[in-house]
Amino acid sequence: MNSEQLVTQARARFDHEVARKVLKEKYQARMLFAWNGGMFRAEPDMITFLSLYGDEEIVALDIYENPVKFRASDVCNLMKARWQEQMNSWLVEHNELNKNR
Repeated sequence: MNSEQLVTQARARFDHEVARKVLKEKYQARMLFAWNGGMFRAEPDMITFLSLYGDEEIVALDIYENPVKFRASDVCNLMKARWQEQMNSWLVEHNELNKNR
C-alpha cells in the first residue's frame, strides 16, 4: 500500500467519524421540546422517572434546572413518542451512512 492510499483511507475514516458525530448531534437536538414553560429532552432516564408517577401532577426540573409543574403521563407519552420516532429516523440514517462507507 502506498502513502497515497493510506492518506485516502485515513481521510475516509475521519470523514465517517465526523459524519457520525454530526448525525448524533442532529438527533439529540431533535429530542428537545417545550412543555408548560419548560424545555425537556426525551431520554430513557426521564421516561422511566415519569412512568413511576402515572397520571399524577408533579414538579420536575427541565434541562435548565427550572421547576415545572405538569401531569407526568402527558409528558411521558410525548417523550416516548418523540424518542421512538427520532431513534427510528436516526437508525435509518446511521445504516445509510454505514452503507456509503
